[in-house]
Amino acid sequence: MLDRARLTPRDEGSCWMKARDDATEVTAAGIARLAGVGRAAVSNWRRRHGDFPKPVGGTEASPSFALADVERWLRAQGKLIEVPLRERVWQQLAGHPAGPVTALLHAGCALLLVRDRPPAWLALSAVSDERMAQLLPGELEDVVTPRFGGRRERAVHVPEPAELLPSVPLLRGVAELAAELGARGAYEFLLGRQTDANPRQYTLTPAGPAALMARLATSAAPARTVLDPACGTGALLRAVEPRPDQHLYGQDSAPELAALTALRLALHSDATVRTRAADTLRADAYDDRRADAVLCHPPFNERNWGHDELAYDTRWEYGFPARVESELAWVQHALARLVDGGTAVLLMPPAAASRRSGRRIRADLLRRGALRAVIALPAGAAPPYNLPLHVWVLRRPGPATPPAGALLLVEAAGVPDTDGRDKQLWPAVQDAVLDAWHRFDRHGTVEERPGLARSVPVLDLLDDEVDLAPARRLPPPAAGGGATELATVRKNLGEALRRTADLTPPLPPREAARPAARPPLTTVGELARAGALTLHTGTGAGNGGVPVLTDHDVLTGGAPSGAPHEGGPDDTVVHTEPGDVVVPVFGGGAAARVVDEATAGAALGRGLTLLRPDPAVLDPWFLAGFLRGTANHRRASSYASTSARLDVRRLQLPRLPLAGQRGYSERFRELAAFEDAVRLAARLGERLVRGMHDGLTEGTLPAE
Repeated sequence: MLDRARLTPRDEGSCWMKARDDATEVTAAGIARLAGVGRAAVSNWRRRHGDFPKPVGGTEASPSFALADVERWLRAQGKLIEVPLRERVWQQLAGHPAGPVTALLHAGCALLLVRDRPPAWLALSAVSDERMAQLLPGELEDVVTPRFGGRRERAVHVPEPAELLPSVPLLRGVAELAAELGARGAYEFLLGRQTDANPRQYTLTPAGPAALMARLATSAAPARTVLDPACGTGALLRAVEPRPDQHLYGQDSAPELAALTALRLALHSDATVRTRAADTLRADAYDDRRADAVLCHPPFNERNWGHDELAYDTRWEYGFPARVESELAWVQHALARLVDGGTAVLLMPPAAASRRSGRRIRADLLRRGALRAVIALPAGAAPPYNLPLHVWVLRRPGPATPPAGALLLVEAAGVPDTDGRDKQLWPAVQDAVLDAWHRFDRHGTVEERPGLARSVPVLDLLDDEVDLAPARRLPPPAAGGGATELATVRKNLGEALRRTADLTPPLPPREAARPAARPPLTTVGELARAGALTLHTGTGAGNGGVPVLTDHDVLTGGAPSGAPHEGGPDDTVVHTEPGDVVVPVFGGGAAARVVDEATAGAALGRGLTLLRPDPAVLDPWFLAGFLRGTANHRRASSYASTSARLDVRRLQLPRLPLAGQRGYSERFRELAAFEDAVRLAARLGERLVRGMHDGLTEGTLPAE
């Protein structure tokens, strides 16, 4: 089994349950979530109610309680919110005694059995837990071996009965979840929750960049064999369009990630899956294989990649990488694992295109025609989100392959703003990149598009620096669109400023400004229990045709701009409807947005909570207005050392009949219209200032 010392630690903020051999325990924070209250309320119940369950574990400062006892007590008190199946299964996985990663591996094996041999699972589920733990390893071996190979060559190991016994209740719940979501959907849900709960423990490739890289790698011809030598959780291999005769190979230095990837891919398609756990550069598991395509998101800025041990390795066809050039070692590894004419696509840090220590290797990659394109993505496309990462497209030259005459450079941050908000939408970015690559791959050149794409002759790049950063080689776009566009922006700004002045809300006269007596208050949690509204949590899941409403969109008033993340069955997607109220739960800012017809239909993004009020009881503008109160947010927020989280259920608002909400609703609508006008004026003003600066500095506008 896995080396426990390497398992991902549980996140304190989300894994608020733990399991023992025969019972699941829950902390005070977990009880608060079950009941939809704050932790202070749980402390009050312990003091005031003598029949409150006694601690069965934990510490004096952080005791834990038997979940079954707590549920009985809450139900008797009428305080229990029924826990959905998905949440209950996640709680069991997060509180597994061997850790959530081991639990996820056990769950993946069981789901593979459910998917491939449902009668065998049905027979097993009818016996006792102890008997199931005894019988399950043999059944798992029968389903794991055909998919992943023999014991010595696979990353997925079948657990022994003693290891499986604590997992049996979880596996029963996982199978029940599979009946609801499908085996693939259940695994994607649990894996997504695990990576969301521990974002610092995983280097993830978002769905948008992963899909773009997969399409770049397979644009010339479908790939029958695909390799990812740094597979992580398998996002890149999963993005490849499935084929019945496909072979997917993955390798990762972390044994648990190699196993998770194998299970994820096997549940996603019927391809032959092989993954290995080893350090790729030092101990390549596939040195005897060649792939049609290689996809890779390598670790960045590694100094201990094997520089001292690998000086004479045969993979360094284009030069021995310097110690600080680990990314160029991965580039040459990818090329070495390709068939002649095969394509490799790697996600790279922008420094790799211009560091002086790598210029000789970059020059040789260009001379021999191996490097075909460098594509700069917009900042925020993939972690680390503060950098505009690059995508390198490479092709292994064959013996008769003529040297390439040009290199395609694309600056995707230059994709035209399609919605007037100065924010690139990922579908537009992907379409622009693929269009430029297809034209270049077909004709060896591409029509120059200033600020976006250009094919640069290789001879022009072979200078002392061999700097391949697209921003430094592409001609800039016309500054601000030129004088004609700037005149239009100035005219629109004037209209926006006049509208802003017209919408400025009046203040009440001084004699009427005395505070009125406040009606009694209620909380969102109480309204949810009464059926006045329902609460929904964003997952960011969806399909490529539906944009995702992100927390950034809510905070800035923008249109839905996110791309759905990989995984997630359709029924896990929360779609917005007119009249919904959306609230960000991270960051500490007071914000709430009422969904209108233009925003309706978008998928709800991660970090957002959606409140769907009953229109016969609650006015959405009344609800959203009070949820934005600064003091309200302060009372309902909890703070870690570097972040804040909002407990939406603790937000308060007045208890008023629908008729009494109307006056507040109208004022909040007026404030929202004023806020939108201010935002538009700010955007137009920024565009005008930027365009004037660019025009004057580039010489497209006269100084007098």
